[in-house]
Amino acid sequence: MTPSERTSTPVSRPYGFHAHLGKTDFAAAVERVTAALKTEGFGVLTEIDVQATMKNKLNIDVSAHRILGACNPPLAHRALTAEPDIGLLLPCNVAVRQDGGGEVTVGFIDPIAMLQMTDNPEVAQVAQEARERLQRVCAALA
Repeated sequence: MTPSERTSTPVSRPYGFHAHLGKTDFAAAVERVTAALKTEGFGVLTEIDVQATMKNKLNIDVSAHRILGACNPPLAHRALTAEPDIGLLLPCNVAVRQDGGGEVTVGFIDPIAMLQMTDNPEVAQVAQEARERLQRVCAALA
C-alpha cells in the first residue's frame, strides 16, 4: 500500500481514532508507532503482547496485537496534580493489531473520552492537548 492509499480517521469511534498502515511487518509497525509517539513527547511505559497472552493463558491463537501504554510525562504530571486519582485513567493506550490478511491498524484512545469522567477544567485541558498530540501521531502514520 502506498502512502497515498493509507488512511487515517480523526475520530472513528466514540473512544478513539485509527490509522490504517496496510500490509506491513508487524514488528516494524510497532517500532514505527513507538518512534512516532516519541516525536510528540510520549514514551511507552507498558507493552502488552495480547497474542502471547492469549496463547499462554487460553491456548488460543490470535493475530499479532500489542497494547502500548503511552505516557507524556509533563501532561501526566499536570493531570495528576489537578486530580490525583486521575491515574486510574492513565496512560493513553495505543493498540497495534494485525488482521488475518496482514493489514495493520493502529488504534488510539481519545484522551477526552477517557478523562471526561471528571469536571476538572485543568484535566480537560490536558486531555485536549493529549488528543491533539495523538492525532498528530495518527496523521503521521497514515
